[in-house]
Amino acid sequence: MIECIDNSLIDWSRAQFALTAIYHWLFVPLTLGLGIIQAIMETIYYKTGKDYWKTTAQFWMKVFGINFAIGVATGLILEFEFGTNWSNYSWFVGDIFGAPLAIEGIVAFFMEATFIAVMFFGWNKVSKGFHLASTWLTIGGATLSALWILVANAWMQHPAGMHFNPDTVRNEMTDFFAVALSPVAVNKFFHTVLSGWILGGVVVVGISSWYLLKKRDTAFALRSIKVASVFGLAASLLTLWTGDGSAYQVAQKQPMKLAAMEGLYEGGNGVGLVGIGVLNPAKKSYSDGVEPFLFKIDIPYMLSFLAERNFNGYVPGITNLIEGGYQTTSGVSALSAREKIARGQTAIKALANYRMAKENRNNDAAKAHLALLNENFEYFGYGYIKNPDDLIPSVGLTFYAFRVMVILGGFFILLFIAVTVLSYRNKFEHKRWLQFVSLWSIPLVYIASQAGWVVAEVGRQPWAIQDILPVTAAVSRLNTSSVQVTFFIFLILFTVLLIAELGIMVKTIKKGPQMTGE
Repeated sequence: MIECIDNSLIDWSRAQFALTAIYHWLFVPLTLGLGIIQAIMETIYYKTGKDYWKTTAQFWMKVFGINFAIGVATGLILEFEFGTNWSNYSWFVGDIFGAPLAIEGIVAFFMEATFIAVMFFGWNKVSKGFHLASTWLTIGGATLSALWILVANAWMQHPAGMHFNPDTVRNEMTDFFAVALSPVAVNKFFHTVLSGWILGGVVVVGISSWYLLKKRDTAFALRSIKVASVFGLAASLLTLWTGDGSAYQVAQKQPMKLAAMEGLYEGGNGVGLVGIGVLNPAKKSYSDGVEPFLFKIDIPYMLSFLAERNFNGYVPGITNLIEGGYQTTSGVSALSAREKIARGQTAIKALANYRMAKENRNNDAAKAHLALLNENFEYFGYGYIKNPDDLIPSVGLTFYAFRVMVILGGFFILLFIAVTVLSYRNKFEHKRWLQFVSLWSIPLVYIASQAGWVVAEVGRQPWAIQDILPVTAAVSRLNTSSVQVTFFIFLILFTVLLIAELGIMVKTIKKGPQMTGE
């Protein structure tokens, strides 16, 4: 049986995993975005035969390679932490969670490893066509790697295609395609990868703008901007579509996350979407009667439309989700948090009684306990929840992170439109103010990227696996001090790696491309 462990160990284990994930996600989106951009540039070289496109692609390939190497290192540590810090989780769902990670390692990672050497060192050793194919296969492998990791993450957000085996106390996969092709997984993949494309576009435009501000390598910079701005604009517009899909999936599968994203305590019909708002810091509980906002500006009916595809659709708030009693979309009365907790405790007790009956070879009793377990298993994780308040994620962090992501996403659309129009009219070179804006947009796009993951992961707390396993029951039984020590070791190690990467990247950028055939 899974046992709950003290809060300090849980907090430090979560902090260590969050630290690793944050650092890892500094590198992954640039790999996804810059990889496609450099492949497009090499494709243009293949089509035109102009050497300056080859040199342009080679320069951005150097930046890609520096970033790629550090991303692999942090990613490996992140996967190991599932076994070291979250062994109960790994035991409980390893048969399912391990499958996409295994595919990622066997197929995607080996695909990258096979062709990346050709991509970097094969320019004068293989044909132009084979080298171009190697470049696309390398970034294809990186994208496939992201796919399988995001499938695993999406399954944690919305478990599907599984069956619980009470004899092994493990969840087992029953339908691989239900796991890999669930609506949550498909939408998460496109939304996340497209966000990486946006980041890649902003970084290329920003670095190229630096060259223009320094009045050097201007032809290279303008050429890079034309490719990256169109690419980034297309990715930004597609992200609007996947963002709408994300909102709908969250509303249907994780309504508490949606309520936290909107600071919505009392739901209803025809609910507006908060455009701008400031939460009331005096609001401490769903039941304290304090107004949740100091002020807010709503877009009328929009949240109902995003959540239910109906401007008058019902959207539950935090209080409604805790107290229950409202009508769900399936027409049944929603259970309260306390009722779910009671059913979860019933499921846990039924599992223990089933295993005891099996040991005593009392088949009739075992069958009865198994039936009771199956009847209540969808609330299994609630049995580890001590207080209904524990089911509410950090509203402030989720609410503000969501708005940072959305507002900056809108800003990037406007930025890409302006840069694209001016660059193709050959006027961008003279717009120094926009070059400064483009350069300083680089840190902003990283903030937006991190904010998106804060919404996804903080918003689903307290769950390691939605409704089935809370983090309190997923953590390994370790000494808190050992987790604290490794936390600071990783903090120092990752910071040193980040500083080293930035130093090498800045040195490469200052050196610039060695242009020929202009």
